[in-house]
Formats: sequence, structure tokens, C-alpha cells
Amino acid sequence: KLQPDRIVVQAITGYGPGWVGVGTEKITRSVVIGSQGERLDWPAVRFEDLEASHFEAIAQLGPEVVIFGSGQKIRFPAAAWMRPLIAKGIGIETMDTAAACRTYNVLAQEGRHVAAALLLEPVG
Repeated sequence: KLQPDRIVVQAITGYGPGWVGVGTEKITRSVVIGSQGERLDWPAVRFEDLEASHFEAIAQLGPEVVIFGSGQKIRFPAAAWMRPLIAKGIGIETMDTAAACRTYNVLAQEGRHVAAALLLEPVG
């Protein structure tokens, strides 16, 4: 008999264009979600709005690795934006937001201290 996995960390329970679900909540703005219960509003509406200060806020959480969901398509952050993470020895992986949600859940379930920085651009 199969038993459903018990989720013991903050998990992403759904996603789609312009939104992610955490538990029963539907989030429609860019957000940082951490496996130790952290959550930060991420004040970037578009990829072009990002700057080093956005990544500095994530570095302050001290995760092992950051999964950067760059929106509907893969776009790599500028090296200057990643300096706060690199200075603290924090790894960063870039992928589209849907893949970032799935990857975050896998790493969080493994007990890793991971943060998903998810760019949720308006749809339409």
C-alpha cells in the first residue's frame, strides 16, 4: 500500500503563469521561500527590475543554495547581482520558475537549507 509523502517543510504546492501556491495560499507577486519557513516579498515585478540588493536580502537568510526562478523563460542574473551570494559561499542555480518550484521541493524534502527566489511576472 502506498502512502502519500508527508511534507514537513514549507513546500510549493502548485504553480502556473504569474503565481505559486504555498499550502493553501496563492501568491501572485515575486517571493523568496525558504525551507526553514522563511518568506520574503521580493520587490521585483520584471527581470529588468532586479539588482544586487534583491540578492543581498536572500544572502541574509544564509541558505546553502538559492534556486532562482527567472520567470517563464530562463534568464541568467548579472554577475554583479550575485556578488552578495558568492561572498557568503552560497550557491545559485538559475532555471525557469516552474522548474525552480520543483527543484526547491526536492532539495527541501532532502533536508537542505534552500531558498527559492521566484520571479512572478504579471500575465497578460
